[in-house]
Amino acid sequence: MSKYKAYFIDLDGTIYQGSKKFASGKRFIDRLKAANIPYLFVTNNSTKSPADVAANLTINHQIDTTTDQIYTSAMATADYLKALATPQQTRVLVVGEIGLEEALLDAGFSLVQDDNADFVVAALDRTFTYDKLMYATLAIQHGAKFIATNRDTNLPNERGMLPGAGAIVAAIETATQVMPTVIAKPETPIMTGALQKLRVAKEDVVMVGDNYNTDILAGINTGIDTLLVYSGLSTHEQINQVAIKPTHEIENLDDWLV
Repeated sequence: MSKYKAYFIDLDGTIYQGSKKFASGKRFIDRLKAANIPYLFVTNNSTKSPADVAANLTINHQIDTTTDQIYTSAMATADYLKALATPQQTRVLVVGEIGLEEALLDAGFSLVQDDNADFVVAALDRTFTYDKLMYATLAIQHGAKFIATNRDTNLPNERGMLPGAGAIVAAIETATQVMPTVIAKPETPIMTGALQKLRVAKEDVVMVGDNYNTDILAGINTGIDTLLVYSGLSTHEQINQVAIKPTHEIENLDDWLV
């Protein structure tokens, strides 16, 4: 198997599944640590802060993790906006939760709650209301740039497949007839941000994940090697049908030599 100098790693379905521990996930991270190989957990989740994500890994999955090993779609969105915005463009209307709000505040942006915004950033928002949709629509009509953290349509839950960020993004898109710039997997901005955060060249890193349509396509779209693990969403039958295969495929993370 190929040797890589760094790893980008998905979380849910790869390292664990919800509250379910994957012993192979912990062993995989232990092997990376033993080999002194840097890694970054890259997640489309924008609702949690890096501290919350790290605490979940550390406390609930016994994988000691620091905040600098986390890269969320909220952090990637803040990095993207910092590179895009002029000094005068500081006002952001957020349709999202605390993880996204904190990332934008930490990046120096001001959060507004009306249509007087330079950017509208949409993400998963479990307090989504008609007023939020209205102000987002008006702001975009008045010239605000429309950014979406991700287009994940659903979130798996014990009750079923709950609405994801993509459902909220679609509502704003329908009301404005404007397509957003999407940051997270399978799009490239989150991968570009992760490369910059870890200070690694794309040929030296591999993207590890369970979902071909997000994790693996993100790597493919960015020119990064990919490692698909059959522990979550994607199946052998699905991968047999795709034109561009993952660089590597394994049944579980115990099968991978770092």
